Amino acid sequence: MSQKIDGGIAAAAQMRSIAVNTRVAPAGESKAQAVQAADSVRLTGEATQLQAMQRELSNASAIDPARVQAVRQALENGSYRINPDAIASRMLDLDRQLQG
Repeated sequence: MSQKIDGGIAAAAQMRSIAVNTRVAPAGESKAQAVQAADSVRLTGEATQLQAMQRELSNASAIDPARVQAVRQALENGSYRINPDAIASRMLDLDRQLQG
């Protein structure tokens, strides 16, 4: 069997439905009974908390408007100061984290 891979959502949904409905019913069992007897997933408390956190973060804004305004004002009035030592330190910390 060959299929064109187009990366579309519809193709992924179609493949998912094919995978779900591929269980063969044993003798005397209807296809509807076979689908109902499919595997189930039960999430742990930690997984449920992670899902809740993901929902909260997806609804949160990535931009803090108050911080943007404060930086904008500091730039306009000349009071914004760059600390090269702090920048270098954070870059080295990130490098250490990436190297393990």
